[in-house]
Amino acid sequence: MRVVLASKSPRRVELLQHMFDDYGLTIAFAVEPADIDETPRGGESPRDMVLRLARQKAAVVVERHADDAEIPLVIAADTTVDVDGENFGQPVDMAHAEAMLRHLSGRTHTVHTGVCVARGGRAASHVESAQVTMVSLTDEQRRWYLATGESVGKAGAYAIQGEGAALVERVEGSLTAVIGLPIEAVADLLGEVAPGWNLPG
Repeated sequence: MRVVLASKSPRRVELLQHMFDDYGLTIAFAVEPADIDETPRGGESPRDMVLRLARQKAAVVVERHADDAEIPLVIAADTTVDVDGENFGQPVDMAHAEAMLRHLSGRTHTVHTGVCVARGGRAASHVESAQVTMVSLTDEQRRWYLATGESVGKAGAYAIQGEGAALVERVEGSLTAVIGLPIEAVADLLGEVAPGWNLPG
């Protein structure tokens, strides 16, 4: 069965590849961003937003392949940082990134990743959440991290899988959800949508 990852995120590509490798599967999946409008809706919680966006991304790519001879299995995800119900998405510029890091410094926040697996008319989705506590950042640490350039394109302006690990005190919950693709949830959803395509135990 063909597999399409509806994301251009390098971290999601790596996580999905590692998941297949860990299960001993040789699968060359395609990468196809959905390119949807990811603007939060008024009154929408961060958790509801990532679930909606993951479902929309999957639906767009499924529709794109509706007439294919072989209908692909589509995996889509969306991640945000939730600070007391406020959505911290990707920073619009470095000043915005710095403001985010100042706000997150020394605090615990929640990272939500919504994931949807779909094929044809079947779809299953899930939101995986984890608690992340950031160290109290000094001005020097903040300047150093911003200079790495990792904040660009990252929810909450940090990447825990990169240099941003130095900013994190602890993670409670799924680390892969924080990175952007909760692989245990993906494996479960694959079994729901394509029962005949079971991952080995």
